[in-house]
Amino acid sequence: MRIGVIGGTGREGHGLGLRWRLAGHEVLVGSRDAEKARAKAAELTQLSGRPVTGGTNEWAAREAELVVLCVPYSAHAATLEGLRGALAGKVVIDITVPLRPPQVRVVHLPPGSSAAQEAQALLGPEARVVGALHHVSSSHLAEPGEPVECDVLVCSDDQAALDLALTLIKDLGLTAYDAGPLANAVALESLTPVLLHLNKKYKSPGAGIRFTGLG
Repeated sequence: MRIGVIGGTGREGHGLGLRWRLAGHEVLVGSRDAEKARAKAAELTQLSGRPVTGGTNEWAAREAELVVLCVPYSAHAATLEGLRGALAGKVVIDITVPLRPPQVRVVHLPPGSSAAQEAQALLGPEARVVGALHHVSSSHLAEPGEPVECDVLVCSDDQAALDLALTLIKDLGLTAYDAGPLANAVALESLTPVLLHLNKKYKSPGAGIRFTGLG
């Protein structure tokens, strides 16, 4: 699949792009700065041994079959508003957490209840938004040779989009679970500040979550 990683020059985008490219997917790195995106694409090409391309966020959104949004919450609304046309008809996996610096270890609920719900409202029914990948540390994603001891919860109001996201997340080497409708993104996003608190409290490089009893 041709995956566009919007905001792909950051730490999360780096790990996701690298793992998906190694799994055989085509990766398009997007950024507000096209040169920065092309530099990251060259880095991922070298690390994966497979070609990765880079360009503007609009280019990546337009050319991709599926888009992953990896931007900070402060840039969330503006990025989506600028890409609304390019994202029409596409699945959008939104990994954004509405953190409010400097209090990133305290839960903050945005006006739209969750970033994923705000994304769906901004993009309208033409796009199918999926909330996922909020609980996986970028430090783990960046080491594709190492297993990630973390489960992933995935939510969406579109079952086909959710099922596709589950498959792609498994291609990252992770275990993923259907966590229900997009309204549940409130719970998923709210757990990230708790994990950040645990990281600081227990000096962890990247706390994760595991679920039991699911077979």
